[in-house]
Amino acid sequence: MADLPPDPPSLAEVLAQKTDAELLYLAQHAHRYPPELGQGAVRELQRRELIPDELPSPRRAPQPAADEPTESWAHLLGQVAAGVLRPRPGYFVTPILLVANLAVFLLMAASGVNVWEPRGAELAAWGSNFSPLVPTQPWRLLSCLFVHAGPAHLLLNLGALLLLGLLAEGKVGSGRWGLAYLVSGLGGSLTSLWWHTRGINSVGASGAIFGLYGLLLALLLTRALPVTREDRGGIIGLLLYFALGSLVGGLEGANTDNAAHIGGMLTGIFVGLVLSFSRSKPSSHSPSN
Repeated sequence: MADLPPDPPSLAEVLAQKTDAELLYLAQHAHRYPPELGQGAVRELQRRELIPDELPSPRRAPQPAADEPTESWAHLLGQVAAGVLRPRPGYFVTPILLVANLAVFLLMAASGVNVWEPRGAELAAWGSNFSPLVPTQPWRLLSCLFVHAGPAHLLLNLGALLLLGLLAEGKVGSGRWGLAYLVSGLGGSLTSLWWHTRGINSVGASGAIFGLYGLLLALLLTRALPVTREDRGGIIGLLLYFALGSLVGGLEGANTDNAAHIGGMLTGIFVGLVLSFSRSKPSSHSPSN
């Protein structure tokens, strides 16, 4: 009888001769080989107790519910806008002024005004400080504070107003803040009319904003504003930087009404000194010793 060749080794026997590294490679890349090879490699690794007998099923990353809104830039911008434009205690007048200025600008655009380069007649129609009409329409001294000659003009003023409002309205008091804004704007408009003897057609909230600079400087220098010494020095430096920078920039711009800026700032300083004096003056109804 002839000798028969030995039976070929089984897959399990072949895998048993593989190193741990080779088995791990086969198990990790099972998709490249026949299914029985990858499964056999896993069983051999389990036999060697290198991997658990029961493998966890792959987990998917949690998916948001169908009705759960995903976070988006639009949603974040909406939250920021709500925080900036929503009145609340300590920040009540500033958002109202921001909304009023934005609303007038949008209404001008909706009416057909070329908001990028509005003509003088269009600004006058919307309430500019137009010297020939002020004697019979004195309300223009205040209405001009809410009219702006372009997006850059608007955003520059609203950015300054927002910064000042967040910084100081709560410390000054919303009523005093709004009063100082309007009185300073009025002072700036009157100064502009007085300075420009040949006539003026002026718009913008910058006179009132310069008045807030002056108000805060007066309150800080007289120590009527409750801040620490370090904060006082830092805020005064910041106010002077913005105010002087705007004035110097106005000297280079042919259409900048620096007379309104200076008049508004001086009016704001006067209002601040009056408020400081009224706070430091003892009450006349206090009992005498």
